[in-house]
Amino acid sequence: MSQETSAYVALAEELADAAGAIARRYFRTRVTIDDKADQSPVTIADREAEATMRAMIEKRFPGHGIIGEEHGSRNAGATHVWVLDPIDGTRSFVTGRPMFGSLVALCRDGRPVVGVVDCPAMEERWVGALGQPTRHRSRFAPEQVVRVRDCPRLADAAVYNTSPQMFDADGFQRFERVRKATRLILYGGDCYAYGLLASGFADLVVEADLSGYDWAAIEPVIAGAGGSLTGWDGKPLPVTAPKSRVLAVGDPRLLPQTIALLQG
Repeated sequence: MSQETSAYVALAEELADAAGAIARRYFRTRVTIDDKADQSPVTIADREAEATMRAMIEKRFPGHGIIGEEHGSRNAGATHVWVLDPIDGTRSFVTGRPMFGSLVALCRDGRPVVGVVDCPAMEERWVGALGQPTRHRSRFAPEQVVRVRDCPRLADAAVYNTSPQMFDADGFQRFERVRKATRLILYGGDCYAYGLLASGFADLVVEADLSGYDWAAIEPVIAGAGGSLTGWDGKPLPVTAPKSRVLAVGDPRLLPQTIALLQG
């Protein structure tokens, strides 16, 4: 890993540390829940965590851009842009469910090159960087390199989806074709599901209605574990797209099979 990349990974982990500390402080307390324009919930924890991360980035790399879920974009056309989701899974957060996370990504020329998926209530973290193996650490085990598992057939695959309500009518029909072709479907999990895929405990995550800050940090984590994160057509996703249909695959042999069902 180059010295430059090491510095970016180190900052990404520091940002996740800061966001996680704020999230833990508010978790399972009586925080006020506000509704954003799209009716998704937001709390003081989301806003405070992102503001803290943005200040840290601006101090360390003032020329870098920032795209955040809660406080918008600054210098989004820069070569290096940080993409932040302070609490991915706010619905889980506000209902006391621990499978929420903080997502930190660094994009270079529009592509994610560093990603941290941190689940502070679970005390688990996945760290990915372009060209490097994905690392995972938790309260259960020391840091280790993780890898997706072998699963060449859809009929044997375990699939995660946060909620079927994220699909429109057309998307739900396409998702149902995948669900019916696989062995096991699990709902819920938010970003935690992608970490489980990277660690070899699931095979697919099929979702929709996601913005760049929902998936940018996840892409390097999945890639470094041997999998892929794309659109439902198998093509790379643009970080600045308002909403995207997202497909994460462990075993590469599942990708064409899943795309055929989603596009058929």
